[in-house]
Amino acid sequence: MESPMSQQNSHAYPSPDNNYGSPMSGSCITDNDDLRHKLRELENAMLGPDDVLDSYDSKLQDGGNLASLEIDSWRQLMEIVPKKDLKQVLITCAKAVSNNDPAAQWLIAELRQMVSVSGEPIQRLGAYMLEGLIARLSSSGSSIYKALRCKEPASADLLSYMHILYEVCPYFKFGYMSANGAIAEAMKDENRVHIIDFQIAQGSQWITLIQAFAARPGGPPHIRITGIDDSTSAYARGGGLNIVGHRLSRLAESFKVPFEFHAAAMTGCEVSLEDLGVQPGEGLAVNFAFVLHHMPDESVTVENHRDRLLRLVKSLSPKVVTLVEQESNTNTAPFFTRFLETLSYYNAMFESIDVTLPREHKERINVEQHCLAREVVNIIACEGAERVERHELLGKWRSRFTMAGFTPYPLSSLVNATIKTLLESYSDRYRLEEKDGALYLGWMSRALVASCAWK
Repeated sequence: MESPMSQQNSHAYPSPDNNYGSPMSGSCITDNDDLRHKLRELENAMLGPDDVLDSYDSKLQDGGNLASLEIDSWRQLMEIVPKKDLKQVLITCAKAVSNNDPAAQWLIAELRQMVSVSGEPIQRLGAYMLEGLIARLSSSGSSIYKALRCKEPASADLLSYMHILYEVCPYFKFGYMSANGAIAEAMKDENRVHIIDFQIAQGSQWITLIQAFAARPGGPPHIRITGIDDSTSAYARGGGLNIVGHRLSRLAESFKVPFEFHAAAMTGCEVSLEDLGVQPGEGLAVNFAFVLHHMPDESVTVENHRDRLLRLVKSLSPKVVTLVEQESNTNTAPFFTRFLETLSYYNAMFESIDVTLPREHKERINVEQHCLAREVVNIIACEGAERVERHELLGKWRSRFTMAGFTPYPLSSLVNATIKTLLESYSDRYRLEEKDGALYLGWMSRALVASCAWK
């Protein structure tokens, strides 16, 4: 799940013109006639009468090269597929892909008939998970993107889709509100406040905090924000970080808050101490909202930017560091385990969108395709440095922060109460849980976003 006003590179995602099982869906991978012909042959052979399968059994006795395990898997498919249990067929297909089982190609053909970007939540998610499986089979590494025939939306359209997602789901508002609450609490006695935001995107998070500081008894502090961002977020904005600086400066001026903006146009991996402009006499806050999972760790590169950044930040002696992340485990998980986790996580996400936007809503389709599908495809199709969506559970983040020398900074009960009030305007199926000094926002029984603070 991207920050609502940002976009990461190295993502592959389906085109809005593609169609699976409905007038609004489809594959953006060019069909291969030879492959289709082979699929038909395979289908005729494997799904024929019992005597066809018996003939395969007899070939095994004669030293044929078709393993008995493969025969059993096809017989199992003949039981699963007619039931039209989409979730089970997706899982079976992913297992086949994981095991290099030829049944995967046949299952993909079946799944094409079962998914739809305008159907039920599992059908919509299934369309994008199928896209990821096809991309994974078609190639690996950087050539995955060459296999996908997809177009970027216009920057204004992308911004619009992200804004819709921001409004219809409370996940981002929850994250920003909880982080801002911790920063406001930590800075209540500071005259000069410096906020370093590692993914500032549109700067939306800081609007309410500037307003809150403006109303502080005794007057507002001097605020300086260092906004870190990369070129792909500039694409979504339609321009550079100066757009964010001007917007926030005008807002601060209207509320009579002394304000400075420092732009650092780079990825988090490129950040060094010199880029942060830390000055003596400032209360320092560092914000990691929906960004650290994009930083490669020791499983990807010896540089391990994930832990490097935490050690760098700790060396600055900040008053508070805020962390907001998806509560999902996809970083080092092997492919099939990662597929199951992605299915569980995004199914809850798609269900939560379903209660707000009608299924035939054209903008809902665009929101899901351009803001969520790119993540799903990246998680499923890519490995190594090409996979930039690498989520970790809060327990793992807690270990990383502790190893870097941080201690927990408990979120205030006032913030929790404010978030509960926010959730009242959404579905009653959202769940807010406070545990071990952190806040979790979930859909029904599935936790989706975790927020905590450190010092």
